[in-house]
Amino acid sequence: MKKYFHILLFACVIVPSSVFAHEGMWLPSLLQQLNEEDMKANGFKLSAEDIYSVNKSSMKDAVVWFGRGCTGEVVSDQGLILTNHHCGYGQIQSHSTVKDDLLTNGFAAQSFGEELPNSGLTVSFVVRIDDVTSKVLAGVKDGMPEDKRQGIIDENIKKVGDAAVKGTHYNYIIKPFFYGNEYYMFTMETFKDIRLVFAPPSSIGKFGGDTDNWVWPRHTGDFSIFRIYADKDGKPAEYSKDNVPYKPKYHFPISLNGVKPDDFTMVYGFPGRTQQYLPSEGVSYVVNTSNPIKIAMREKTIEILDKNMAASDEVRIKYSAKKARVANAYKKWIGESKGLKRLDAINKKEEQEKMFEEAVKNKPEYASLLESFKKEFAEVEKYQLARDLYIEEMYYGPEVLRFALGFSELKSLQAGSPEMTKTIAALKNKAKGFYKNYDKATDQEIFVSASTLYSGAIDASFLPDEFLKAKEKGSFDKLAGSIYKKSIFANQEKLMTLLDGSEASIYAKIKKDPAFVLAKEIYDIYATQIVPDYRRLTEEIDLSMRTYVKALREVFPNREYVANNKGASKKYWSDANSTLRVTYGKIEGSEPRDGVEFKYYTTLEGVMEKRLTDVPMTHEFYVPQKLMDLYKSKDYGQYGEDGKMIVCITGSNHTTGGNSGSPVINAEGQLIGINFDRTWESTMSDLMFDPVKCRNIIVDIRYVLFVVDKFGNCPRLIEEMTLVKQ
Repeated sequence: MKKYFHILLFACVIVPSSVFAHEGMWLPSLLQQLNEEDMKANGFKLSAEDIYSVNKSSMKDAVVWFGRGCTGEVVSDQGLILTNHHCGYGQIQSHSTVKDDLLTNGFAAQSFGEELPNSGLTVSFVVRIDDVTSKVLAGVKDGMPEDKRQGIIDENIKKVGDAAVKGTHYNYIIKPFFYGNEYYMFTMETFKDIRLVFAPPSSIGKFGGDTDNWVWPRHTGDFSIFRIYADKDGKPAEYSKDNVPYKPKYHFPISLNGVKPDDFTMVYGFPGRTQQYLPSEGVSYVVNTSNPIKIAMREKTIEILDKNMAASDEVRIKYSAKKARVANAYKKWIGESKGLKRLDAINKKEEQEKMFEEAVKNKPEYASLLESFKKEFAEVEKYQLARDLYIEEMYYGPEVLRFALGFSELKSLQAGSPEMTKTIAALKNKAKGFYKNYDKATDQEIFVSASTLYSGAIDASFLPDEFLKAKEKGSFDKLAGSIYKKSIFANQEKLMTLLDGSEASIYAKIKKDPAFVLAKEIYDIYATQIVPDYRRLTEEIDLSMRTYVKALREVFPNREYVANNKGASKKYWSDANSTLRVTYGKIEGSEPRDGVEFKYYTTLEGVMEKRLTDVPMTHEFYVPQKLMDLYKSKDYGQYGEDGKMIVCITGSNHTTGGNSGSPVINAEGQLIGINFDRTWESTMSDLMFDPVKCRNIIVDIRYVLFVVDKFGNCPRLIEEMTLVKQ
């Protein structure tokens, strides 16, 4: 019988050391002093310098920040990079048309010349990481007003960063850690010519769709392949036919040996955001206030998209990437709320806070912190909710409002000026991209549903007049009908005609447009009535959080954990903030609920079991005939294992958004898979990690290679890679 102990933040408990290996997102530059010993104790066979080094090539030189929201990894000496299918989805969709549907049919470039450029897509390498805390905080004094303090910090950041990259082609990012108690600089090298090389059909890369998203067992080949191009000197350059494949400093060797339970695993990537130090009031807001209304708004939007995408291939292609963005967080929030309730997270946080209060009762500088939190969170909730709802309405709701608002910049420009001419040209290009993926009828339906829920949840003092009137009448249909009938932003031909006309009349017409007027009013309320108080109050909370985390590290220097009988202590790690991190754990199955036990792997047999017959190619459980034929003949080549084709595996690595596409690495430093998801029971790990429940989901690298080679008939890519088999 396995016995699991609930872990309280500062409780001194005895648990197996392997549990502690799973939590945390660690700076690679600090691994040697913080983690190397523990990593080796858990099976790692290399050194911290093999992971991160500024003196020689290391794994960091093969990990890229992909598109500023995902991770990718270099797997050949010709700049080939792997990431997730969902990370490259926007690029795949941009190359798709009804006649040439890459989303449905997939894509395989059979030569360098067939690889497709992607405007605006970048990947960035970390050149080095430096602790710049003392330089950034130079001149900062205790008790200084926050705006003055931040002003000094901003000046110092620019001075330090500019000096670091002066005379180079590098750029830099300096970010706060531990809520501003520390600062680290990331010197980056950013490449701008990134080309699509291979994409499986969505029936593989998105198999299971929204139904399987955040769920185990999983059978998704969630990968796509791109290539970095550089100028002839190997330096970053804008797209040019003269550019050549990039020669990286390092690329990952790929293991064909598979995995077994308890094997060491490491995920190397750019995790987006965690809030492990959030106090009980903050967790309560997430679970009881914010998540429920955001879930409700997106649920209605998804219903509309599903209906209209099923009725039209044109709408399906236009909205595939948009729906994925809407649905991903929607389902994550549902799992997060369930997980936090199951963990009794709010009560656990309250127990931790009682322990903190007891520890600091004789420290006047910290004694009133928790009372401050209660006051600050109670005061900010009205504005925090309004901000959350604004984002849902204006960024994930009706597109016509967001699009119209983008024309506000014309107000301050003089007709006939170079700035006006340049801006109009940019807006024309923006409009072409907007209408390429826009359907008026779909957007109008979303307007009604999103605006109804928005108006019902936000404080009435923050509503524009048109919304107040519609709310009083109990329907937004009439308002939507009027806007979408009269607005030039809902009609491509009318807008383009206006932009081609007299510059003097453009803004005069736009400022009276009903979609623009409404969007501007919503934005003005947000900017003048919500943002100022939200910023003021969150600055107070940030100050309290900075002091709180400082106090935790001071009064509980080792977090008072005893990891084993030898007295090893647990160390602090800073919340994820889209900077390069390492997390490590093991290959493990899971027991997420009573009576349920999952294996650590799935196979192609499971794909066939989930397969639905007589459904269109765009259905989330459609399986291509060729994949069925390969399964029936067991033609897995060197990628199979004991007559099976492993598809996905799970590990106990602590991951979050941004880790999508991250390399999953074994004890020898070889690539074993691509991280792409967490189980539904794991989504609460952004706020509270549970080593028993939390699992990350990985597409097995051998399935990736099988799809490229056997299904996609693209062996030239396999030949580029360094394959390792014992």
